[in-house]
Amino acid sequence: MGLFDDLFGAAKNAAANAARSAGRTVTNEAQSAVQQAARSAVSQGKITKVPLASLPRTLAELQAMPEAALTDPNAAAALTIAALCVFPQDRAACYEMLNFLRGPRPMSPMDEAFIRDRFMDGKDYLPRSYFDGAKPDNDYTPDQPLAVTVKEQTNSREQEGYITLYLFSGGADNPRPVTFRNKPSTGQWFLWEYSGLLSGIRIPKSQDAWA
Repeated sequence: MGLFDDLFGAAKNAAANAARSAGRTVTNEAQSAVQQAARSAVSQGKITKVPLASLPRTLAELQAMPEAALTDPNAAAALTIAALCVFPQDRAACYEMLNFLRGPRPMSPMDEAFIRDRFMDGKDYLPRSYFDGAKPDNDYTPDQPLAVTVKEQTNSREQEGYITLYLFSGGADNPRPVTFRNKPSTGQWFLWEYSGLLSGIRIPKSQDAWA
């Protein structure tokens, strides 16, 4: 029995009990409404919380982490955030980590320039905002232990060989997309598109003159 079957069965039983208590049977219309509600619940997607024991400072440290096997795209998404967090302290190390996560498609000078532009004006808080507990009111200080919450939607795997996941930022109203491409020969998921992760978010409270 799949996830949809579980949700639909539970919802259908609840509807049937409510109908019996009202002294009537479940109509076809009611069953249709319940089925639609179950589909809606499924469409909300699968949520995965990925804990990180620590933040790597070098490529070697990142490669030593169990998530670096890259066989789980959720873990690869969390490592992407970890790599971006290194940029304010060590740009070269950040680029090395991202190139590892990108696999057979290394960064171009334009890719590097894009990241530099996103971090202009002291926006070092941007990648930190994806850790659980980080929000403008606490200057994007994440909870400990570190964790990244990842959402897979029903359409995340529409294109064969790719998956688009969504990460929650404490400074944005909606989760941000990051796409990975699968390498069948190794089963690994490599970073493909992440520009959405670097879009603007609300500034920290300490920098907000109107807070």
